[in-house]
Amino acid sequence: MATQYTHQEHLGHVVFITAAAAIGGFLFGYDSSVINGAVVGIQNHFQVGSVETGFVVAIALLGSAVGAWVGGGLADRWGRTRSMQVAALLFAVSSIGQMLPFAIWDLGLWRIVAGFAIGMASVLGPAYIAEVAPAAYRGRLGSFQQLAIVLGIAVSQLVNYVIARLAGGNVNNHLLGLQAWQWMLGACVVPALLYGLFALTIPESPRYLIMSGRTRKAREVLAEVEGEDVDLDGRISEIQHVLRTERVPGLKDLRGGAMGLLPIVWIGIVLSMFQQLVGINVIFYYSSVLWQSVGINQSDSLLISFSSSIINIIGTFIAISLVDKIGRKPLLLIGSAGMAIALATAAWAFSFAGGEGESVTLPDPQGAIALVAANAFVLFFALSWGVVVWVLLGEMFPNRIRAAALGVAAAAQWLANWLITVSFPALAEWNLPLTYAMYALFALLSLLFVTKWVKETKGRRLEEMG
Repeated sequence: MATQYTHQEHLGHVVFITAAAAIGGFLFGYDSSVINGAVVGIQNHFQVGSVETGFVVAIALLGSAVGAWVGGGLADRWGRTRSMQVAALLFAVSSIGQMLPFAIWDLGLWRIVAGFAIGMASVLGPAYIAEVAPAAYRGRLGSFQQLAIVLGIAVSQLVNYVIARLAGGNVNNHLLGLQAWQWMLGACVVPALLYGLFALTIPESPRYLIMSGRTRKAREVLAEVEGEDVDLDGRISEIQHVLRTERVPGLKDLRGGAMGLLPIVWIGIVLSMFQQLVGINVIFYYSSVLWQSVGINQSDSLLISFSSSIINIIGTFIAISLVDKIGRKPLLLIGSAGMAIALATAAWAFSFAGGEGESVTLPDPQGAIALVAANAFVLFFALSWGVVVWVLLGEMFPNRIRAAALGVAAAAQWLANWLITVSFPALAEWNLPLTYAMYALFALLSLLFVTKWVKETKGRRLEEMG
């Protein structure tokens, strides 16, 4: 009985430090979505067009790509928790900068800094969680990162809605001396400070401690997270052996095949790109603008955006519960089919929009159909591609190239995300129904791609991959 209690006590401690590390994912989701409520305010305040707006929204993603690229190296040099503290500080400072910009280019620079911090956090969280989580719980604890992302999206939508309501329903109205959209961006400082605070309280990764020669401290941390009944000497020897024999894979290890890279690497790249090319981040970056463009007022559009975030959370829980039961490939196929139908339906509904400028409206029943279709799209994405792509990328590559291949696939995902985000305002202004029809086409192509090229990995050992 005492052993069971001790085991539960250690598991509770691991859950706490895992959740603390996953706050980086919360920042990722929060920052990704907070701009959604501020877009119209930024456009009106700085008097800029759709191209400049798209650029300022998307430029954070380029900062994220750089932050993710260098984050692993910084974590090896400074330690996991210290790097988290640096990311938290950068994000807090950038939040104040975004809150008080004096020009559109100044706002863009602060968004690059925020993106860099988010990119760092996006690699630090999963790496830290994998290194402290006991093997038996690693999969479920690893899902905390994705869950934190969707919770961050939902909370930012709710905060945006509350701020807009306090400002009288218009994001350009003043509230305590600043416009509402400025408070939306400045509110990011709260989760940033929480992330930094938790990063000060959680223990350093045992792997990093051993890498830096602090074996005694590593033993203490291992006892904390795995229990003192574990063979601590054996675990330390195992980690030391892996560190001695581990060789960091490089891009040259990915070469091969007819198109310059190994086929499995191309599959990872295309999977990553399809995850973004279906247009999911349009919903979270621009949904309030989208609903305003078809006649819904600012305040109500932010509430609709929040409801989409709740659906996103529900879909994520569905994926977490099913991914080990029915498998990766069936979930992707269900998601692709559902997204293609939902996006095609939304494109059809938006084609009925009438009027011009601020008097654009959707007639009945097309308005309701568009809303249901957009939320159905979010649900099908969340229960499939949102979670499953990350699971597949972590397990589909052979051991010897896993880190390098994952880095290339993640970089492709950031770039596809940037492309969709920066192009949407101009495309929507040109033809919103055709833009959604294009996303529906990508969803259909993703179905064909998964059917032909993606292999099921459920129940297979990592050593069998490749």
